[in-house]
Amino acid sequence: MYQFRTRQWLPISVNEAWDFFSTPLNLAKITPPELDFKILTAVEGKEIYNGMLIDYKVRPLLGIPVHWQTEICKVEKPFIFADRQLKGPYKVWHHTHIFREENGGVMMEDIVDYEIPLGLLGKLANSLVVKRKVEQIFEFRKKTLENIFKR
Repeated sequence: MYQFRTRQWLPISVNEAWDFFSTPLNLAKITPPELDFKILTAVEGKEIYNGMLIDYKVRPLLGIPVHWQTEICKVEKPFIFADRQLKGPYKVWHHTHIFREENGGVMMEDIVDYEIPLGLLGKLANSLVVKRKVEQIFEFRKKTLENIFKR
């Protein structure tokens, strides 16, 4: 199992952060365009809840489309929510989103625990490609959020 963690301070309230990040449609806005991220589930106007299923299409590697289904598995509004992959490219994917008021804004923390299938081949893939791809996705997200929320 691997873990990726990142933190980012944003000049917004914890409620603004919750409203933005808990809205599934906003995920497409902060995902690199080359992943061709599409939400397949009708989520417009819906608030997340424990047990909510969301289906996506994404092209994580070599432009090959992959169906990804996540379940919202924890909701503690407006401070924490978590999702886990039910179907997709990972053996395990669990993403926890944490929001804390800090220095007149919000400190946002992402904790991703993931496992690649295919045993040793998966470990090699993580070392060569996957780890860096996850880092790049969150780096893109960080820069995009700075632009969206700059004040």
